[in-house]
Amino acid sequence: MMPHKITREYIDNLQKLIEQHDEKSVTTLVQTLHAADIAEVFNVLSMEEAKFLYMLLDGEKRGDVIIELEDDRREWFLKALSGKEIARQFIEEMDSDDAADVIGELSEEMQEEVLQHIKDVEQAGDIVDLLSYHEETAGGLMAKELIQVVESWDIPICLREMRKQAEDVDEVYFIYVVDESGILKGTLSLKRLLLSSRSEKVADLYKSDIISVKTDTHREDVANIMRKYDLVALPVVDSIGRLLGRITIDDVVDVMQEEAERDFQLASGITEDIEPSDNVFLLTRARLPWLFIGLLGGILAALLLGGHEDQLRLYPEMAFFIPLIAAMGGNVGVQSSAIIVQGLASKSLILESAGKKLMKELIVAVMNGITLSALALAYNLVQKESLALTLSVSSALFSVIIFASVFGTFIPLLLNRFKIDPALATGPFITTMNDIISLFIYLMIGRMLYGII
Repeated sequence: MMPHKITREYIDNLQKLIEQHDEKSVTTLVQTLHAADIAEVFNVLSMEEAKFLYMLLDGEKRGDVIIELEDDRREWFLKALSGKEIARQFIEEMDSDDAADVIGELSEEMQEEVLQHIKDVEQAGDIVDLLSYHEETAGGLMAKELIQVVESWDIPICLREMRKQAEDVDEVYFIYVVDESGILKGTLSLKRLLLSSRSEKVADLYKSDIISVKTDTHREDVANIMRKYDLVALPVVDSIGRLLGRITIDDVVDVMQEEAERDFQLASGITEDIEPSDNVFLLTRARLPWLFIGLLGGILAALLLGGHEDQLRLYPEMAFFIPLIAAMGGNVGVQSSAIIVQGLASKSLILESAGKKLMKELIVAVMNGITLSALALAYNLVQKESLALTLSVSSALFSVIIFASVFGTFIPLLLNRFKIDPALATGPFITTMNDIISLFIYLMIGRMLYGII
């Protein structure tokens, strides 16, 4: 199936056919689309149009489309359906992890109604089990569908049982081997299985070096493990090592995207997890807190400048370079903090001591400071500015770059030490603090040098 680009022309044509209730043409238009493409179409249709299109999809495609919808759009759509419709029309076609995600978004009353209408009692039990785990843990990510064999089985029994289990599994990444108690022992490759003789047992064929996680492992750690070891699936076990489920790469890709979006929002000074489609009140509430911090920082900077009014009146040329000093401090600080936050997120800084990292950033800051302050010095000399101003700007610029770099490195490390998301340090906080301190450094150096020269 080729990727399909949804255009405005395509949407207009589809809406026209839906308005005409032309079921055959609508089905023809969407039958080759991937579920993700249909979900993209759903996001711009009205409720009546979405319902009409939804009823033309087969059961499996319905479930896939619901999973691909944006959270608020899915909630909007599910509210228009009864518990029986939700259960029969797509929950029964979903993997257990996707079904649990969808049901978990419903009210408790609706959850009970949906579960009561699921015909497969085993599937309903699996969903209830998954709903008991926190959504940000491995237990909340895992699916119950997998293929597992017992190490004591011979090959004919193994193949027979695998055929039964495969009916409920969409993708077979690994065959998991357990003992009689369900303790995870390792994995069995299809190649070894195909090349084995009928008399051999699973215990003679499987690999015991397997990576697994427990149900309470945080989803960020799950993503980092799968990324580090290039895994497409990861088994999940309980506290005594019994196999409970598996996490697949598609779930982890979603986690990585969500975490990246969350970190980007935090770095931008947005305190809540929001979507572009959220209402204006939610968007305003999410943005205001750090904007207040920025406002406070601006007021403090104004008070700082007001306290040095006499100095600026005597040497008004100093005011021309205030934007340069403040901007450079903010930029350097954000660069340093962004690199540290990236390293902390990828776990690449875990083995590197804070002192070593600070020293490295200090060396980089010195090199950048020398380069940029030399350029500022050359500019002022060419412009034939006073020696006091020339030295004040260059000295302050060098000092600000050193301070901002160290500050931008230290704050994320400190926040991480106290289990606070370091992404908070990469946006308005660093910029505001560096603006104030940079201005203070510039004014102090200027006062000293103008008094000497």
